[in-house]
Amino acid sequence: MQKTLFRRVRNVVAKVDLRANLRADFTASLVVFLIAVPLSVGIAVASGVPVELGLVTGIVGGLLTGLLPGSSMQVSGPAAGLTVLVYEAVREYGLRALGVLVLTAGLLQLAMGLLKLGRWFRAISVAVVQGMLAGIGVVLIAGQLYALADADAPAGGLEKLGGLVTLLTDTLASGDAMAAVAVGGGTAAVLVLWPHWQRGARVVPGPLAAVALATAVVGLLQLPVDRVQVRGILDAIQPPGGGDFARLTEFGVLGTVLAFALIASAESLFSAAAVDRLHDGTHTDYNKELIAQGAGNTVCGVLGALPMTAVIVRSSANVRAGARTKVSRVLHGVWLLVFATLLPWALELIPVAALAGVLVHAGWKLIPGKELGPLWKEHRGEVAVLVTTTVAIVVTNLFEGVIVGLLMAVAKSAWETSHVHIETVKTPAGVLRVRILGNATFLRLPKLLDELEELRRGGHRLELDLRGLRHMDRAVHTALRGWAERHAESLEEGGGGGDGPDRDENGNGEATGRVVAV
Repeated sequence: MQKTLFRRVRNVVAKVDLRANLRADFTASLVVFLIAVPLSVGIAVASGVPVELGLVTGIVGGLLTGLLPGSSMQVSGPAAGLTVLVYEAVREYGLRALGVLVLTAGLLQLAMGLLKLGRWFRAISVAVVQGMLAGIGVVLIAGQLYALADADAPAGGLEKLGGLVTLLTDTLASGDAMAAVAVGGGTAAVLVLWPHWQRGARVVPGPLAAVALATAVVGLLQLPVDRVQVRGILDAIQPPGGGDFARLTEFGVLGTVLAFALIASAESLFSAAAVDRLHDGTHTDYNKELIAQGAGNTVCGVLGALPMTAVIVRSSANVRAGARTKVSRVLHGVWLLVFATLLPWALELIPVAALAGVLVHAGWKLIPGKELGPLWKEHRGEVAVLVTTTVAIVVTNLFEGVIVGLLMAVAKSAWETSHVHIETVKTPAGVLRVRILGNATFLRLPKLLDELEELRRGGHRLELDLRGLRHMDRAVHTALRGWAERHAESLEEGGGGGDGPDRDENGNGEATGRVVAV
């Protein structure tokens, strides 16, 4: 009797929980959908591809990646972080090649996930990631300033920045351009101010409110600004052909594929770490999430769509809207599919300048302005890596800039790890005890030998104490042993005596003994 009663109570509780979860997930899916539409369309326009391809990537991110294990709360779709790279790839290799690039990057992500390499992305320097996002933000803002004025942006980050003065003079001389700037600037202003109206922000997401208001103003005033062009979702989808795969033999194409895979994976996994801090549910399995992202990008590549990543804006909105399971992100993909199929004409009402305003705001949020001050006070080396990565991305491109940042981070770590300094104390016996402290590597060896030589020239009897060394590599050990032997010989020639370097019980010269030169 008790067991039967327990089963009934358990079934009732399970049904109540299921209904509560479905209600919460349904509401959250609508919120994410309303955010995803303007962002997906805007990212597609900024990437130089048909707007429908942004929606296709969002649909795949919801219906496929949303169903797969990994992270239960984060939402995938087209991301502003890859906009610059996609734009350059489409300009360099053409729209037809985009599917091959994304498909191959997806397969590479699948391989990395199956090989359980997901956790290694957590070892990437945070300063490099922040510099990468800042560089993307700078180039994205520079490019979208042209779209704000309904003008064509030049290629390359430096060219975009260099042409801003000409853009300003041309805009001031054109009434139509000024109208477009007003629309885009107004959109960005709404995005900044909207969160301060808490009641409205709870009902309507900021991007949707900003784009809807801009669209309404343009329609009512009949402003002469460019609008989004729509071809239809089936016409926009262009699966890659056999000839397109031949491009994979080109060195530049392979570099772009690697950049797609690494940057999309890093952004997704960093987003997962951030989203995990927002909820108390099951945390992300990084390898499974990498497989899910790879599967999504593989399908996006087959459809010729934009690459996907996990997007922190949509993911955090999903959590804050009360989502409890992965059903919310799957439903958001369903709403995107319904919208793209039944209401594509609604996109033609949206002014391009409004989407540019959304992306200028998104680009600005990628730049870690507030963090630079405290970071400069505590870790100036990290600021150097961040700024170097940002500048390198603007001057070259995203892939090369990230490589420069990673090399800079490795050099900084090696330099800081090899920090070493010398302390001297004169003993009652008249011997100058030289204590070497820190981590002695080949990077600091020239300075270390110079200081020892300076002490030797003073005619002192020296004793080297290495017990303060936390690490000493083979180059330093060999150099110190040679120096001690030379110093001992010079003292013998002058009438003194000396010993070579002491070693530990293993004879490997670890920093546990003393090197004596008398």
